Amino acid sequence: MNDQLTAMVEVRTMNYADLNQVITIEEKAYPYPWTVGIFRDCLRIGHNAWVMTLDKKVIGYGIVMLAPGEAHILNICIDPDYQRKGLGRCLLRHLVRKSAQTDIDMILLEVRRSNVSAQQLYEAEGFNELGVRKAYYPADGGREDAIILAKYIPHD
Repeated sequence: MNDQLTAMVEVRTMNYADLNQVITIEEKAYPYPWTVGIFRDCLRIGHNAWVMTLDKKVIGYGIVMLAPGEAHILNICIDPDYQRKGLGRCLLRHLVRKSAQTDIDMILLEVRRSNVSAQQLYEAEGFNELGVRKAYYPADGGREDAIILAKYIPHD
């Protein structure tokens, strides 16, 4: 992990003014990106949403839906220009820490079966495979399965 870089970033609550930068990253990072309308809806309905900034520039974001007893990471992304520097791990830990401050027992997320590097990150951070959602993601030539991962949150 690049501790010097992670010390320079800030994670703050996402707001509507961030959406242009967020959608630019989303479109750069994913072949089938969320639309700006999806992000706008997430903010409108009150999902927990954060941006990671470096020198006031958005370089990553995460959105978490809270439900009774669980949190569900809906989207987490670091700008491809800043990946492989420990920032995804830093942002993931922030999402987990903030979610654990609520009354949840576990955090869920889905990851593409083909996204091995993300799977390795999640597993290193204590997530375990819970199951598979068949044909969950759009993919070239059809659909791709998602692996469902979960991290249990202990309470004292």
